[in-house]
Amino acid sequence: MAWMYLVMGGLLEVLWAIGLKYSDGFSHPLISVLTIMGIATSFYFFAKALKYLPVGTAYAIFTGLGAAGTAIIGMVYLNESVSLIKVFFILLLISSIIGLKLNSKEEA
Repeated sequence: MAWMYLVMGGLLEVLWAIGLKYSDGFSHPLISVLTIMGIATSFYFFAKALKYLPVGTAYAIFTGLGAAGTAIIGMVYLNESVSLIKVFFILLLISSIIGLKLNSKEEA
């Protein structure tokens, strides 16, 4: 269950990162409130995962999921630049996340 919490937190990180962009410096109240709620919920799931996972591994996966997901959303939906090298490094990041997961042990 800890891994599900971690993935949920990482995916929510993508949403609040995009929310930060659209809050325009927290000048749009509704988007700002939703973004803050996303941040709180994301960290809630991350904190739940930390009860059972090593902090170094969990944090690397949490931030990696957020970074990779945000970059992919930016390229696919927000017209951000796409290059072969950018895609390569995102795939490398995702591979590293999978490697960390495969080589980590959940605490009892």
